[in-house]
Order: sequence, then structure tokens, then C-alpha cells
Amino acid sequence: MKVTSYPRTGVLDLRLVPAAVVTWAVTLAGLLGGWGVAAALAIAAVVLLPLVRARRIRRWRNGLLAVLVLAGITATGVGVRAHSTAVHPLHLAAQQGDRVEVRASLTSRPKPLRGASYGARRAQDRSVVQVRLRSVHVDGRRTAVGGRALLLVPTEPWRSLIAGQEVTATGRAVPPRGGELLTAAVQVGRAPEQVGPPPGWQRIAEDLREGLRSTSRTVLGPEAAGLLPGLVVGDTGLLPPEVVEQFETSGLTHLMAVSGANLAIVCGAVLLVLRVVGAGPVPCALGAGVAMAGFVVLAGPEPSVLRAAVMGAITLFALALGRERSALPTLAGSVIGLLLLAPGLATTAGFALSVAATAGLVLLAPGWSAALHARGVPVGLAEALAVPAAAHLVTAPLVAAISGQVSLVAVLANLLAGPLVAPATVLGVAATVVVPWCAPLAGALVWLAGPELEWVLAVARHSAAVPGAAVDWPSGVVGGTSLAVLALVLLIVLRGRIARLVLTSLVLVVVVVVIPVRHQVFPWPVPGWSLVACDVGQGDGLVLATGRDREAVVVDTGPDPAPMAECLRRLRIRSVPLVLLTHLHADHVGGISAVLSGRQVGAVAVGPLGEPAWAAREVRATARAHRTPVVPLRAGQRLRWPGLVLDVLGPRGALARSDSAEDANDASLVVKATTPAGRVLLTGDVALPGQAALLASGADLRAEVLKVPHHGSRFTTPRLLARVRPQLAVISVGAGNDYGHPSPLILGELQRMGARIHRTDQAGDIAVVPEGQGRAAVERGDPLRPDER
Repeated sequence: MKVTSYPRTGVLDLRLVPAAVVTWAVTLAGLLGGWGVAAALAIAAVVLLPLVRARRIRRWRNGLLAVLVLAGITATGVGVRAHSTAVHPLHLAAQQGDRVEVRASLTSRPKPLRGASYGARRAQDRSVVQVRLRSVHVDGRRTAVGGRALLLVPTEPWRSLIAGQEVTATGRAVPPRGGELLTAAVQVGRAPEQVGPPPGWQRIAEDLREGLRSTSRTVLGPEAAGLLPGLVVGDTGLLPPEVVEQFETSGLTHLMAVSGANLAIVCGAVLLVLRVVGAGPVPCALGAGVAMAGFVVLAGPEPSVLRAAVMGAITLFALALGRERSALPTLAGSVIGLLLLAPGLATTAGFALSVAATAGLVLLAPGWSAALHARGVPVGLAEALAVPAAAHLVTAPLVAAISGQVSLVAVLANLLAGPLVAPATVLGVAATVVVPWCAPLAGALVWLAGPELEWVLAVARHSAAVPGAAVDWPSGVVGGTSLAVLALVLLIVLRGRIARLVLTSLVLVVVVVVIPVRHQVFPWPVPGWSLVACDVGQGDGLVLATGRDREAVVVDTGPDPAPMAECLRRLRIRSVPLVLLTHLHADHVGGISAVLSGRQVGAVAVGPLGEPAWAAREVRATARAHRTPVVPLRAGQRLRWPGLVLDVLGPRGALARSDSAEDANDASLVVKATTPAGRVLLTGDVALPGQAALLASGADLRAEVLKVPHHGSRFTTPRLLARVRPQLAVISVGAGNDYGHPSPLILGELQRMGARIHRTDQAGDIAVVPEGQGRAAVERGDPLRPDER
């Protein structure tokens, strides 16, 4: 009889780690390469098994055999799933772009998309929902099938649906993205049909979630009311966009996503109560299990929640119960089990982040905490420092690969915010549970969570405001890999005492000298700025100083709230007397909520054309929710502030009376702004017919600065450019856009005229400032260049 020996305390148990790594690698290869690659890997594992058995390797043979068996099982499972997906009727229909009708059960709630589609509907008007198929109707034939699909649906008619409901949807099938076991993505353009009732437990869970949202709105301020549901169940729908941006910059975004930490907090609170009342191990385990199951039901049975349940169990039972030796095998075993059951997790960022964060807590945090304690740091403080530092170090490469930036304040922000997240989460969960039976008690619990929420919000706000809080980093595989290599080198180097002293000195120099000096040499906002073209991607978002402190007029708001919110934060704008929307296309109005949230706004101004109608309704609804009036603007009107005058020049003629959505671009409000830096012509997306009407009107179009129409589209007449004769040309355009903006023809025409061209896709935010007798355009992060006059 063979007796298995377990590693002694302090020695890492790595036996399951190779199996987990191989399982993940094989799963990735099968998902990305298709069922043929998965089949080849399965065959290779079978071929290698007898070869390994025949070799006389006593120490490693059993382990290698186990890994090969697991690799074969994994490859076979992925191959079977991938082949089923490849021959699925819906997948074949997607290859042809056929219209289909599907009967399916929702596995998640519809989630609004972020961003925008150019010149069309804002992406927030479209939502995405994952479904499990029941049947597919293609080419007049209905087939009962299984499998999963993705539906792209209009937000409004699908908003109230929850997981578990069966629906019928009709739309055009298109191929899904690679690396996912989805049969197709179906573009649905109308409301769901034949909607079935949700399961009773799903209805109860949704009622509980809505109870938390409504109670939070009643008791707390808008920011805290949006944060509490985020901490409890990952629902950030009520959170203002500028707060989301602050959390991203300060490295606190993970607090608003359901993760193993949420489950550890809830189950830990239950265990604490049970232990206080003297419950034994079995009741404690049962109570924690019930709390975990209840939390999964409350948050919803989505893949991220189920993944968090496993990771929460690891954190709770392996770390909180002091079983450090079992933590790593449990993590590796959980990775293997999850990937065998749901191989699609292998390509998701959330799964990778969960595994990396947990590994950091297991591998690095205990050693770092012990080292700090050995140097005289109290145990509690040592753990508080080690845990966020370890989690941030191991997840930073993944975050950089996804977001293209690295937060330099994340460890400190998590250290300050972390201690109050747990009580706020526990109070929020308790309020959610009691709200159906005793609303006043739920309100009291939410009120008690208020101070903790305000502290977390303050930490995020002040951390994000630190100069250099986040630095840009290459995104994608190259950026993530390079940062991972750098982190590994640091871990190796820091094992030496001299290296630690050198690094500490360098960090102090950067914090005390480099960052403050850089902020003075490259100041932002530039003193005396008159106009800033915000880098909002493929859209327009401009800010005009009024001459009053921290006050500005905003012209268009970009396609998405987050970039606009960040631009206004960097400019320190607190008051906006007017938000002027040149026209109602998605790339000009999508970020309006960012402007209206968290600052004083006098009014929203729109042109005479209320098209597209969906956008007009949404703008008015958003303004009404923020108690901001919507006012019309027409040619001939003049608006004044101490340092700014706006003259509305267009639209003119028939375009001012049009009611056709096709005229939306040409019906753009055209405004000339008189600023200390000179005259600025703001043209929206006015195209050839609108430009012709403008030229025929005889209006004075001369301006020193031109916001080039329609992101530099080729549909700009040279006659307009000649009439304006700009010295500076500012083009608001998204990097790598699919529309060919800006046109080389327009760029060439502007260069021949002697205009200096500045583009947001190349420079980021662009400020126009008065300089001597002329003006200069200053790109964010660059020093003022007085030679540019």
C-alpha cells in the first residue's frame, strides 16, 4: 500500500499547477484553432501515453501520465463542443448572413453596450444578451437544437427581461467572434415575441435587487446610490460615468464587479455570527454554504457570478480558515473543473483576472506580510499592505493589456478604501434581504452604509485627481507581456536588500520630484486656454472657456460618457451654463450624461431638427432626469459670457425647416465663437448642402481657428475652407476609424492654405490658447510652443 506524503507547512504544493496550466493551454488552443486543432491535441495525448508509460521515470511518470490523460479529456471535450458549434444550423446560417427566428432562454439580463455606431444609433440603445437555444427556424424549417448564441437587441423593449425567460426573436445571423463557443450573433431589430414567465426564484431575486436600487435612491446621494448596488451585486447602472472613470483611474474598478471578494465578505460575516453564537464546524459550514448559494441567486447565475462563487470559496475556506497549504491546489483544481465544465471561460478577461488575483494572494501576500511583520510592522497593517500590493502586481499586466494604462495609485487607493468595503457590502446585502418585509429597516441599513460609501467615493475621486495617477501603456498581448516580464524582473531583483533600497529611492524621487516637475513643465489644463477639443474617439466633444473660474460651455459630448467625463475632470470644470448639441447623431450626444452629472448645468441647446427621433427622446429624458431645460437655437441668435460670445450662423434656409432624418448632418448648428484666442468656427458635421446654404447666406465665416466639419470628411468644399482661411485647423476624429477620416484631400487643402493641423487621434486633448498677438495649439502633455503662431 502506497502512502502519499503531503508537503510540510511553508512549502508550496505545486502538484496540480502543471495540470491546470495544460488544461488552460489546451482549451485555448481548441477554442482559437477550432475542432481540428482540438482533435489533433487529443490524438497526440493518446499517442504519448504509452511512450511515457514505457519510460523508466519513477519520479515524474505518474504526474506526466495524469497530465496527458487530463489533456486528452480536455481536448476531446473542447473538440466535441467546437465541432457541434461548427455544424450547428444557426452557425451555418450565420456564414450566409441569413435571417433566422430563434426560440431561446436568456442566461443573463440584457446589458447595454458602451460606445457608439457612427451616424446611427447610440450603442447604449443596443444591448447584448446571451441565450441558450431551444429551436431555430431557418429557410422555412424549424429545428429543435441546443447551443448558445448572442443576441444584439434594442435596449428599450428588452430592458425588463431577466435570466430564465424564454423568448422568440427574429433577426440576421452573423458569425460570432473567434475563441467563443457561440453558434452565432443575431442582430435583432424589434421587441421580443412570445415572452415566457421567468422562474419564480429569478423573479424573487430581481425584486430584491430592485428593492435595493429604489431604497438606495431614496436614502443616499446619487453617487452612493449607484455604488451600493455595484458593491452588492455588480449592478452599476445607476453610477454616474465620471465616477466609473475615477474608479478605473484609481484601480478600484474591481469593487464594482461581482468577484470572489464579495462572496468571501458575505460568507465571512455569516461565519463570524455563527461562531459568536457558539455554532460548531458543521453548522458553520452549512451556514456559509447557504449564504453562498443565496448570494449566487441574488447576483444572478451568470458565468461571472458562478466563477466568483468558486473563487470566493477558495478565498474563504483556504485563506480565511488558515489552510494556506491547500490554497494553491484548490485554486488549480478549480481552474481545471471550471474549464472542463465551461471551456469558454478560458478566453475571458474576468476569469484570468480572478485566477491571477487569487494566485497573488496565495503566492505573494503571505510572504510579503510575514516579511513586513518581521521588520516591525503590526500584523494587521502588514496584511493590509501586502494583499492589495500582491493583487495589483499580478493583475497589472492583464489590466494593461485590456485598458492600455497602468494605475500608479491602485495600491494606496485599495489600502484606503478596502477596510470600508466589507461593512458597506454586508449592510447592503442585509438591506436587500429585509426590504420586502421591513422597508424602514432596509432604509436604516442603507443609511448606515452611507458614510462608508462616501469614503470609498472620496478615495476614488482624490486618487484619480493625483497628477500621473495612471500612465499609458501599450495594450494587447505585447503590452501585457512586457509588463509581466517587468514585474517578474522586479520580483527577482527585489530579493536583494540593496536593490530594495535603490528602488525605494527611485520611487521617492519620482513621487517627490519627477511628477510635480512634470506637472509644472507640462501643465494641464494650460493656463489661459480658450478652447479644448477633447479626445472622445470618433466624435466631437469641445469645451469653450467663458472667462469665469471653472466654468465652460460644452459643444457636443462625444459618443460615450467616460471620455467626456475624464476630459471635464482634467479641465476642472464645475459649472456648464450651456451644453450645445450641434445635431443628434450618436457620436455627438452619447456622452451627455457625463456633462450633466456632478456639475451645475444651465441648459441643453439643440437645433431645429429633432432627428433621429430616438436620440431626441433620449436627450430630453436625460436632461429631464437632471432637471435641466432643453432650449432651441436658431440662426441669428447671440449668447454672451465675460470671455466668450457665440453667434449662431446656421442652419439656413430649407435645412432650418427640415423634418427629415437624412438632413441631420446638414442641419447641424454652425456657431462662431469669439474668444481671447480669436474667432473659432464650430461646424458640427455640416456636409456639402449645408455648406452651400451657409456660403449663400453671406454670413461672415472668417475665423482664425476652424473645427473641421465632419471629422475631416472628404465632403467639405474648398470654397468653405477658402472663406474661413483658418490659421489653426482642429480635427476631432477617432484613431483607426473605419470611415477614412480625415480625408487626405482635405488635409492637403488645409496644408496648401498654410493652416496648422491638429488631430485628436494623434495628439489627444488639444487646447487653443492666446499667445502674444496670435494663438497656439497645445497638445495635452506637451509644453507650450510659442513658435506656433
